[in-house]
Amino acid sequence: MTWLLRGAGALGLLLVGVVTAAAAVLSHELWWGLPLAAAGLAAAHVAVGPGWSTRLPLALGFTGVVAWSLRTRPEGDYLVATSTRGYLLLLLALALLVASVVTLPRPRRVPGPEPRGVTTYHGARD
Repeated sequence: MTWLLRGAGALGLLLVGVVTAAAAVLSHELWWGLPLAAAGLAAAHVAVGPGWSTRLPLALGFTGVVAWSLRTRPEGDYLVATSTRGYLLLLLALALLVASVVTLPRPRRVPGPEPRGVTTYHGARD
């Protein structure tokens, strides 16, 4: 049952990232659009704890939409222009993704006997 709740929470956070990115892409050229997106992402990043089913889906949703919006449109133009604000939006997405990956919890070590033939280094012994 807990895996179902975690999956639903991860899906919800993925959707939050997608919606936030869509709003950021559409409003990043306005003077208030990019700072508002950055503040909202920072608040969401701090509010959810680090983990595979919390920060990472939020970052993947945001970064995926920003990366998708960098493609050329059929008209020949772009949703995110090659301007300072466009590059800042891309930098924001990449920084969020890196911060989410860096803060992932370390894998737990299963206690047990060491495998045969493996010696553990305990520091220099004089």
